[in-house]
Amino acid sequence: MKFLELAQTRYTTKRYDADKKVSDTQIQELQEILRLSPSSINSQPWKFTFIGDESLKKQLASVSFFNEEKINAASHVIVFSVLDDIDAFETRIKAHLPEGAVAYFQNMVKPKGEAAIKNWMQHQVYLSLGFFLSACAEMQIDSTPMEGIDTAAYDRIVGLQGYKTLFAVAIGYRDTEDPNQPTKNPKKRLPLDQVVSVR
Repeated sequence: MKFLELAQTRYTTKRYDADKKVSDTQIQELQEILRLSPSSINSQPWKFTFIGDESLKKQLASVSFFNEEKINAASHVIVFSVLDDIDAFETRIKAHLPEGAVAYFQNMVKPKGEAAIKNWMQHQVYLSLGFFLSACAEMQIDSTPMEGIDTAAYDRIVGLQGYKTLFAVAIGYRDTEDPNQPTKNPKKRLPLDQVVSVR
């Protein structure tokens, strides 16, 4: 299937079939895809935690507000978190990145201050989200990106240290009656000429 077709048919799943699970092989493939996600200067300030354990999923669901039902029925939940220690980040990039990449961070990002650095690092994690959702679509796995979660509670439940949760993604297979799928609820997007210009 062409990527345009995937873009036309992929959607945010609202209701999952709790009896259908993503295979271990596909989970391993998705893990490798996330590892290969792009980031500015190859900074990779992230951690991806895959949750398939039902008791852990229930705990996360209970602090996920209106996303609770989706998480309980989904096959897995992936927690996307960002490195929260700037000193640790600098140590890491100095050990693993070429001099030019480190210089970019030191000269272009670091002088803007802590808030801007952390904002820049968070942007890198969001890049991986787009990569991941596209991969799921190509693998015919349904997905639901979720910012409507209690991120501090996620940190505690998952046991994150040195990282902070930004968002999560539920994955699995849609309930055939899911009302949000494009065959029942056609996609609504702004007209092309309102979002794309050619000069």
